[in-house]
Amino acid sequence: MKYVWPLTIVVVLTAAALTRDRWWPALNSWVQATVASNRQAPASDQHGHTDTAAHDDHAGHDHAGHDESSSLELSDQALRNLGLTGDGLGQISLTTFSKSITVPALVVERPGRTRIEVATPMNGVITNIHASSGEAVEPNQLLFEIRLTHEDLVRSQTEFVTTLGELDIENREIERLQEVATSGGVARKTLLEREYARDKLQSLLIVQQEALRLHGLSDHQVQQIVETRRLLRELKLYSPSADGTYPEELKLSSNYLPTGLRTGNNAHSISEPPLILRDVQVHRGQAVTAGQPLGTLVNYSELYIEGMAFEQDIAQLAAASDNGWKVTALFDEANGAANEVPNLEIAYLDTDVDVDSRTMKLFVGLPNEVTHEKRPSEGVRFVSWRYRPGQRLQLRIPVEQWEQQIVLPIEAVAREGAEYFVFQQNGTHFDRLPVHVKYRDQFSAVIANDGQLFPGDVVAMRNAHQMQMALKNKAGGGVDPHAGHNH
Repeated sequence: MKYVWPLTIVVVLTAAALTRDRWWPALNSWVQATVASNRQAPASDQHGHTDTAAHDDHAGHDHAGHDESSSLELSDQALRNLGLTGDGLGQISLTTFSKSITVPALVVERPGRTRIEVATPMNGVITNIHASSGEAVEPNQLLFEIRLTHEDLVRSQTEFVTTLGELDIENREIERLQEVATSGGVARKTLLEREYARDKLQSLLIVQQEALRLHGLSDHQVQQIVETRRLLRELKLYSPSADGTYPEELKLSSNYLPTGLRTGNNAHSISEPPLILRDVQVHRGQAVTAGQPLGTLVNYSELYIEGMAFEQDIAQLAAASDNGWKVTALFDEANGAANEVPNLEIAYLDTDVDVDSRTMKLFVGLPNEVTHEKRPSEGVRFVSWRYRPGQRLQLRIPVEQWEQQIVLPIEAVAREGAEYFVFQQNGTHFDRLPVHVKYRDQFSAVIANDGQLFPGDVVAMRNAHQMQMALKNKAGGGVDPHAGHNH
């Protein structure tokens, strides 16, 4: 029996060690919550005790976390002035801190994606322009009308229609000769010669159809010429889809109705982002040649941020890209604050380092959105995008991550000499607590988890420096101009 208790203790300790991941987090949270609640004594226990016995029970608690020399009581107006309402107060929690570097950057277009050139595929004369520079257009919206003067296309259509007419004549002649040959009025040889001539025309017609397809006509348009026997002489150019793809066939017609009215389906909203006609490079009556640009469309729904990092940061940037760490864009605003755009992904790193500046470019995807829309007249639409090429900003790129850290905004920490302080809410007061700052940058401070702060504690998230100055003024801590002088 003398070995039973030692053996039992060994078994219990072994089981506890094996199941530590199950019971230790809950026990640790309970201990920290208990310690935090004991540190925050209720206001009724801190002031105005009339019961002597009760007062003696709290002796040694620092009366305890509420030393008047390091505690600040603020009015409702002061709380609002310092922004200590709503998100101005926050609970301490353990989170993952990303140590980061900041690099200058510029919003740029996506090469091959943002800009779409509209060019004429054939020679012609501009007869109508249906959109102006700066106007937002939607996919499949009519932009230009062109009267064709393309000699090859006109000649190919003319020869095709001529061959169709000759083939009709041969077919009618063969039908007549078949009736006469049956009665013996015409030699069989004459009928065969006509049939050979018809076969040649049919072969020629196939070649001419292929020539028209090479000019850009579709099977439907070729069939339209066959049925109407009229040349297609008007070309209508429509806007492409947002990804730059055009319809499979050219919009050609044989009937031209001159009009100054705008047409298209831009009077209703669609799911695809609008394109902006950045510039119009032609005017009505201008003769244009095949391949000549008529205008430029831009799609700003997806842009790039081009960052400029130093050569020594290449390894850290590669690690951030490989780990999929998110990047934050910082845009300067008129009030001096920075508008943060978080959770952006690094698209790719440049393959070269600039010889002169010794910097390397990195590119980050930037989703865009329309912020303003204006319709001054029927069928005319102008839009404004939130981000535009040419805007300057900064990129905050994580290069190292620390888990289970107490992270506060830099405005939540006040500094005086070698000391750092935070202000913990304690009833109607804010108690100043000295803390150890493990790391700080221009945005955040990492506080050591050494027992000064616990998860669940409520602290001021901003204006800690102003609170420190108010505490010094309260204690008469203004600068003494005679300090250090003997009188």
